[in-house]
Amino acid sequence: MTAVWFAALALLLAGPGPALLARARWTWQVPRAALVLWQAIALGAVLATLGAGLASLSLLFTEEPGFPFLERHGPVQTTLIGLTSTFVAVVTVRFWVVATLVGIRTRRRRNRHRDMVDLLHRKESTSEVDAALLAETGVRVLTGPGRVAYCVPGVHSRVVVSDAMLASLTPEEVRAVLAHERAHLRARHDLVLEGFTALHAAFPRVVSSQAALDSVRLLVEMLADDSARRRAGSLPLARALVALAGQPDCTSGEGAEMPVGSAALARVRRLAARPARRGLSLATYVAAVLVLGGPTLAVAVPWLQASYRALVR
Repeated sequence: MTAVWFAALALLLAGPGPALLARARWTWQVPRAALVLWQAIALGAVLATLGAGLASLSLLFTEEPGFPFLERHGPVQTTLIGLTSTFVAVVTVRFWVVATLVGIRTRRRRNRHRDMVDLLHRKESTSEVDAALLAETGVRVLTGPGRVAYCVPGVHSRVVVSDAMLASLTPEEVRAVLAHERAHLRARHDLVLEGFTALHAAFPRVVSSQAALDSVRLLVEMLADDSARRRAGSLPLARALVALAGQPDCTSGEGAEMPVGSAALARVRRLAARPARRGLSLATYVAAVLVLGGPTLAVAVPWLQASYRALVR
């Protein structure tokens, strides 16, 4: 039954667990620790899935297949083991295929997007702030009516802003926006989102949680907000978020390029709230360790011991 327990743990960490955590608001106070917790849950789901597959394979290699196997385990357990093996095979193959496709498509789209903004980049300065921006490496200014700001991650990254945004924000607010986008690029938040996107697509829709992916995206934005307000202050950043809220995204919808104005209301409220206590952050890190290590070890250690005894006979 070890394979069944592993599969049940994988389903729990891929669906109901993340759906419940996504409703929590305390995670907004400690976005870095909460992101580690989310990563622990995702890694736990992957390890539990692989564990279910290995447990099923160990039964096939340590016991005689066919009717003796059926007589030993019974029809119900044999059926569960077969279904578990099928589920693990499908999820494992889908994960690696999806991860590869997401990586390839994302990088192709970014290359096209980067070439486009390089081509449309306005090089003539119209103000003192504009001139300072144009002198910075990796910043591209586009002409258009929309107030937008976002980053294009990658080896040759770009921070893209519109001249309408520059005209509507103060220099302090522009500095806060740039700090926010550069925080995304330094921390490579796009890689975190890629991993969660692949994991969400790998599991069947009936068990995977869209709320988990949305929650991770919001935490990534809040983490960049923390970096930006340390450099430019909370008030300029909050004003910039309000000014950019509701503007149409310049992205393709896959979440690789991150517009600064997304989920602005929740982020502005968080900037005005009290800083979180360190105890909450520590408790979240401890929870991440327990989620990743506790259930997995509780199931894995007895299975490893039993497999070892069966192999050395």
